Amino acid sequence: MTKQQRYQFVLDYFEKHNPGAETELIYHNPYQLLVAVILSAQCTDKRVNMTTPAIFEKYPDIKSLSHAAFDELFPLIKSISYPNNKAKHLIGMARMVMEDFDGEIPDTVPELIKLPGVGRKTANVVTSVVYHQPNMAVDTHVFRVAARVGLTQNAKTPLQAEQQLVRHIPKEKIYRAHHWLILHGRYICVARNPKCDQCGIRKACKYYAHLTG
Repeated sequence: MTKQQRYQFVLDYFEKHNPGAETELIYHNPYQLLVAVILSAQCTDKRVNMTTPAIFEKYPDIKSLSHAAFDELFPLIKSISYPNNKAKHLIGMARMVMEDFDGEIPDTVPELIKLPGVGRKTANVVTSVVYHQPNMAVDTHVFRVAARVGLTQNAKTPLQAEQQLVRHIPKEKIYRAHHWLILHGRYICVARNPKCDQCGIRKACKYYAHLTG
């Protein structure tokens, strides 16, 4: 199977079996998604979804969050990983949005990564989920699945994996392919003991071919 055939097989499978794939983070507007994604770094979406309602009740918009005091925000996110840093990042992010972007969440990756707590992965998530831009956020799940299946080759960093993926996935499918790979890694192609017997793309998978060899 050529690389192009492998990509085609994988994309066709997910298109058929999970056409409506989307983020598992619960949000209602770009502000809420940005907060949720910042909190989700090295933390589960489930835990984030348990935490954000109290935040959005107290700080319903970017303006209110920009006026938040650390001592008021920290208790709301203390069950999240790295709450100290994330509380500072959220307040700093909100203040910069108010001061530099007139209170509007930026809609481009270069602008978003200027914000405290926002790296390339977070910016790619926000722009692809909210605006359906052809940006591929590479987290540990995407990185692992893409390498195992053989969609990426010798990628040493998330950026290298991202560049390889966007080169081979049609632009209009990138924002959904991000979710396909994440969800596959979260539930089927897990880090330890991947569930190959339940995997619909194993015919195209280099890892599986090596296993059954």
